[in-house]
Amino acid sequence: MLTLDQVLAWLNALDDVYARNKARLTDLDSAIGDADHGINLARGFSAVAAALAQQPPEDIAAALKTASLTLIRTVGGAAGPLYGTFFLRASTVSAGKTALSAADVVAVIEAGVGGLLQRGKAEREDKTMVDAWLPALEAIQKAHAEGASIAEMMRQATAAAEAGMRATIPLIARKGRASYLGERSIGHQDPGATSTYLMLQAAADTWN
Repeated sequence: MLTLDQVLAWLNALDDVYARNKARLTDLDSAIGDADHGINLARGFSAVAAALAQQPPEDIAAALKTASLTLIRTVGGAAGPLYGTFFLRASTVSAGKTALSAADVVAVIEAGVGGLLQRGKAEREDKTMVDAWLPALEAIQKAHAEGASIAEMMRQATAAAEAGMRATIPLIARKGRASYLGERSIGHQDPGATSTYLMLQAAADTWN
């Protein structure tokens, strides 16, 4: 089972993860975007950590909803609405729960990714965060079907997300500001796919 404390540990870890990777993500975004992805996520997850400390949530849904509303309020560009939608949808399937089973974790990720797809209208190989999220979701579903633990599910999801992230490098961007570059977007790793990988890696590390 995944406890509320472990979910909070993950959300708080993201504050440190994005602070440490702010320059890296901003550099990636400067090549094909607005050069603010790292700055925005560092600011957003710092605000999430502060909000969770100020009003400790009673259950996992409340924690995820706090993350959602804080990100939507504090993060500019596409990342705020997209990650905000991810956490909001995830919160709806964890209502009233103070612990998540492996099946619950699958449902949470499924709901979150579903929200991303609906909000962003992106598909695989559009060179977006979806290129990391979809392989990660498929890896989680497969691992769960094979009876894996939550920790093993997240390890496999992280590996799949990393492969998906690297697979964005040769793609032509078809969504967002990067799409304006056309073939000039080839050769650059997508910043959204990178921040997705970092988010899942933090979960794998925290829930190990």
